[in-house]
Amino acid sequence: MGVKQRSKTLTRSNNDLANTLIQLDILNDAERLGDHFATFESKLADAGYTQGVIPERPTTFQLNIGKLCNQTCAHCHVDAGPDKKEENMGRETLEQCLAIIKKYSIPTVDITGGAPEMNPHFRWFVEECTAIGAKVMDRCNLTIIKAHDKYADLPEFFAKHKVEVVSSLPYFTATRTDSQRGDGVFEVSIAALQALNAVGYGKPETGLILNLVYNPSGAYLPGDQMELEAEFKRQLSRRYSIEFNNLFAITNLPVSRFLDYLIESGNYGQYMTELVEAFNPSTIDGLMCKNTISVSWDGYVYDCDFNQMLDLKVASESNHITKFDMDQFVNRKIITNQHCYGCTAGAGSSCGGNVTQ
Repeated sequence: MGVKQRSKTLTRSNNDLANTLIQLDILNDAERLGDHFATFESKLADAGYTQGVIPERPTTFQLNIGKLCNQTCAHCHVDAGPDKKEENMGRETLEQCLAIIKKYSIPTVDITGGAPEMNPHFRWFVEECTAIGAKVMDRCNLTIIKAHDKYADLPEFFAKHKVEVVSSLPYFTATRTDSQRGDGVFEVSIAALQALNAVGYGKPETGLILNLVYNPSGAYLPGDQMELEAEFKRQLSRRYSIEFNNLFAITNLPVSRFLDYLIESGNYGQYMTELVEAFNPSTIDGLMCKNTISVSWDGYVYDCDFNQMLDLKVASESNHITKFDMDQFVNRKIITNQHCYGCTAGAGSSCGGNVTQ
């Protein structure tokens, strides 16, 4: 079993969108959207949120442990890929992250990438976090489990430390999955899910949580999360005897490679209009930026993973983990921009799926 890449990173293809300032210029270009243009801040104010999105004390420490990945997915907002070898979090930075998690007793550690398992310090960090009683989540692309012999024991490692596994699977068919993630991805993903099931993941009596992530393959919003979950469970059980706990439906945000896709396919204006018109004020109180610390591979602090990919650091002197202060962080103003429509459209979207049903 193997995976054939369909895409290149923006960096490797010398795409202008590798520059986050160009992405922000496009997101804030009123001429591209015409009459449908409205700033996200104005939408917040119209909905009664005149002070913006108000942060709370964080309950999740999310860190992008590196952009190195064995895949180059067409819609990746991280622009991860096999060429991102330098953008990998070092041991010293991980130790600083661990110190913050300990000091402030942050209950959940959410590890993402890239393929986070490719970071050489990944297993050590997981062990250290679980040793202090933190719940660890790993955002796994599944194919990494079958990519090389050195990753083959990941299911057993995850189970030993009771890591909650959050796995990307765009659909329960090969055609739609491979079109987004690369030829052969679906077959390898199914084998990886079966390996996780074999050690107890996804089975209700084990307590080993396996959640799947669905995101649309085109320029449209995801369907109803509960209906999608029921259909995924039916199809994966019937076809492959696969079990999992929950499905998270996540909206594609107009950032990085998905922004490039929208522009190249001529769908940018239509998609942004759809997001703006689907703005739902009831999602605001459940946004992940309210209770998450998001840390990049080089230690900078952000309001969320998407702000991180646009290099919109937190509006606080506490914008790097070497000078992190909880009081400053909690009293900051959350930075918003036009991409925030993606998290507030319809039922909302976060790293845990819908914000409201």
